[in-house]
Amino acid sequence: MNASKPRLLIFIVAYFAERTIEKVVRRIPVDLLDTYDVEVLIIDDSSQDKTFAEGFGVGKQADIPFKVTILYNPVNQGYGGNQKIGYHYAIEKGFDFVALLHGDGQYAPEVLATLIEPLRNDEADAVFGSRMLVPKDALKGGMPLYKYFGNRVLTWVQNRLLGTNFSEFHSGYRVYAVSALKAIPFERNANVFHFDTEIIIQLVTAGKRVKEIPIPTYYGDEICRVDGLKYAFDVMKASLQAWFQKINLFYDRRFDCAPLQDGRRYPSKLDFESTHSRVIELVPAGARVLDLGSGMGAVGAALKTKGCTVTGCDLERGALTGTFDHFFMADLNKGIPELPGARFDYILALDVVEHLASPEDFLDQLRALAARSGAQVILTTANIGFIIMRMSLLFGRFEYGKRGILDITHTRLFTLNTMQRAMRAAGFEVQRSEGVVVPLPFIFGRSALSRIALAINHALVRLRPTLFGFQMLIVAKPRPNLATLLAAANVSADQKIIEIQRQRSRKSA
Repeated sequence: MNASKPRLLIFIVAYFAERTIEKVVRRIPVDLLDTYDVEVLIIDDSSQDKTFAEGFGVGKQADIPFKVTILYNPVNQGYGGNQKIGYHYAIEKGFDFVALLHGDGQYAPEVLATLIEPLRNDEADAVFGSRMLVPKDALKGGMPLYKYFGNRVLTWVQNRLLGTNFSEFHSGYRVYAVSALKAIPFERNANVFHFDTEIIIQLVTAGKRVKEIPIPTYYGDEICRVDGLKYAFDVMKASLQAWFQKINLFYDRRFDCAPLQDGRRYPSKLDFESTHSRVIELVPAGARVLDLGSGMGAVGAALKTKGCTVTGCDLERGALTGTFDHFFMADLNKGIPELPGARFDYILALDVVEHLASPEDFLDQLRALAARSGAQVILTTANIGFIIMRMSLLFGRFEYGKRGILDITHTRLFTLNTMQRAMRAAGFEVQRSEGVVVPLPFIFGRSALSRIALAINHALVRLRPTLFGFQMLIVAKPRPNLATLLAAANVSADQKIIEIQRQRSRKSA
């Protein structure tokens, strides 16, 4: 082993490949050794022919310049399962790159150097050999017409769903940086053929750089072991699941590998119709505001531009909290912090209650604080009664996600009616309640489609907010507590007594 050279694992997945495995190994370019420390790994996926014996034999031949390791799965793991083992081997053994070859010889080992080069130059995290980059080359190489058009159609749909622009998703000729494999949960993927699609989705979701390079197409007399219809169904299912996860209507740990963008878990929704923009409308200029759960501070910063005096409160300082007049660091799960002498016109609790272990205790404290300050409360939270949630339950699904109504950090969920009831039970008088539209620009971008969809959602929310409201917004004021009512009764009684005594005095005079 030469420590100065990058370590390259050429991984050959083999299944009933006794006639081709030696040819594949012998076609690996010897001059790779000039640049890389090369090992060839063959994993026979429980073949019942002489694949293992042929692979073992070629590794012992004196004219093979590479170290050849051959393993045998005692139980068939499937095409995807076999890849998982090989990639785990690459990680465990400390390789820099791993190239995937097929034991049937369908992909040309002769172009390995070209595929690996972008990785060595740190221009990509994964390189795919594409049969579709050069128009009609795949057909000239013998790809059956039905496979050619099936590939093109599936790839077109997948590109639309995933926001990519690949020439094909279905090539099995790939080279990965082992560091990229470490960053994605490939072990959670399927053990069958659509493993290849799932690992692309993971790389794209994780923000890894993927490059395509044209490769020659070769179709010989190898046996096709792929059920085309089942494969197409599985590929589309995985791609749709990834898209639904992207828009927070589905969650699967396979695709939970997206990096946080600038640390912003909850992006601002100020530039379109949303709970954020609605709150900015409702709070008048110059108001004194307490923003509980201020997060990144986007709402507070916007209120500052209206001349409001804003106090923020959250577990951590957000990127914009420096613009606040005051900031209190507190875990609202442990209660609202003491704010001695503070007086507010409005108290905001935006998307807070669903994160708390005991929203009822929080609402009691919120009512007491609002009563002391004479403040109105504006509270927002997700609506579990939203039509998509109801439809999901109808089909037996209850999918938590990274954001949205079923955010995995949510501990309590409410409908519009149950939230209103909880606030009344805590001693609030609900003055206004309304449904808020889905943040569709997060799904479709700031586009004409988003504007049309928002208008439709807005009309439906006005018709039936409990069903079509993605979130709910409630404006409330605290009812007087018993101590206040008792004190008021005492004062009123004293005033009545004084008035009676005056009347008696006038009569006696």
